Amino acid sequence: MERVCVLYPCYFHAGLRRAQGRRVPKALAVRDPSLADLKDALKKCGCSFRTEEKHHPAHWHKREGRVVVDYEGPKSALILKVARALEVKR
Repeated sequence: MERVCVLYPCYFHAGLRRAQGRRVPKALAVRDPSLADLKDALKKCGCSFRTEEKHHPAHWHKREGRVVVDYEGPKSALILKVARALEVKR
């Protein structure tokens, strides 16, 4: 059974500190990731997903959206997988 993982662009934002919502190491973070960038990275990873017009609670004013991913395994592994796919954007 696959479980649902929610990913926000701020998880991959190089300009944020960990306390501000970044979930990846600085070396894997990118500058100004967008929802479209996340969608492209998830397509590269072969994950099924859907987007939602919701926002991260800590960044309610940005309204950047989120991606809901069907993924078997730990969320941390998914985040690293997506971060590596986003590296091409750098």
